Amino acid sequence: MRILSFLQEKIDGNLDTPETTIQHREIILRKKFLKKIYITWYCELLKIISSLPEGKIIEIGSGGGFLKELDSRILTSDIMPFKHCDMTFSAEAMPFEDSSISAIFMIDVLHHIPNSQSFFFEAQRTLKPGGKIVMIEPANTIFSRFIFTKFHHENFNPKSVEWAFPTTGPLSSANVALPWIIFSRDYEKFEQLYPTLKRKKMILHTPFAYLVSGGLTFKSLLPGCMYMPFRLFELVLSPLYKYIGMFQTVVVEKE
Repeated sequence: MRILSFLQEKIDGNLDTPETTIQHREIILRKKFLKKIYITWYCELLKIISSLPEGKIIEIGSGGGFLKELDSRILTSDIMPFKHCDMTFSAEAMPFEDSSISAIFMIDVLHHIPNSQSFFFEAQRTLKPGGKIVMIEPANTIFSRFIFTKFHHENFNPKSVEWAFPTTGPLSSANVALPWIIFSRDYEKFEQLYPTLKRKKMILHTPFAYLVSGGLTFKSLLPGCMYMPFRLFELVLSPLYKYIGMFQTVVVEKE
């Protein structure tokens, strides 16, 4: 049985308001252990830049984050309007010309997009040859399934036939299993739908750090100064990531 009532009591207000996303951003910036997780993830995105063709670099779902503070070249965007974001648009209808984007960065965004097929058609249209989509998303391992089904408020449905889901808002609606469905279970379908998009990497990581940080809801179990020792501890466990990984980095390239 899901432990939802307590989690929902901890969530302050409606998830789908700009105020809640701003509150999430403030939490990430304030909680040092959690902020260092995001810095690690951001650095993983930014190291891709040197291999990209020249063009726009877009982050989708930037409202709760701070990637532009690390690299001012990034064009930040969100489906809701924010003063700290450069653009406001839906990932399913991107306001860019064909073959004009060199990279699309996303952290915990894909599983919130109501119709991911529309997004990937838009990505295929707007990316330059050699351009990449780089995503950090929830994984589907023995450990992550336990956490996401028992302790997480978002829907986790790996049996879903569809890549889409009904939406009540940009954050309250989701299928956390969607990245696994698209890039593992249904990857042949992905190749048929998007012949120029190829999955280049799918790497599991971060089994415990996000839980230790308390995420956006709970208090951190460790201070920020313990992040690097804890990260080294997790790296020692890397042979077990296929069983315990909570997140995954997916890199898709347009040929």
